[in-house]
Amino acid sequence: MQNSQMQALSPKELNYIADSISNEEMLIKQCAATASITHNPQIQQVLNHYVRSHEQHLNTLVNALQQHQSLAPAQSQ
Repeated sequence: MQNSQMQALSPKELNYIADSISNEEMLIKQCAATASITHNPQIQQVLNHYVRSHEQHLNTLVNALQQHQSLAPAQSQ
């Protein structure tokens, strides 16, 4: 879908994406921290996989916001 066909995100949608970004960042930190202290290589491997997965989710969310940024109404201050 091209930018000219997209509609601006509603405030509720923007809040949902912002919350999702915060959650993904928290999950990345928790998985990375736990992977760094575990002594079990299998658990460490799974946690590192989760870190990469959550990083992909985070990038997807950030890219979605960037694609819609040009559609956002200008805010007067």
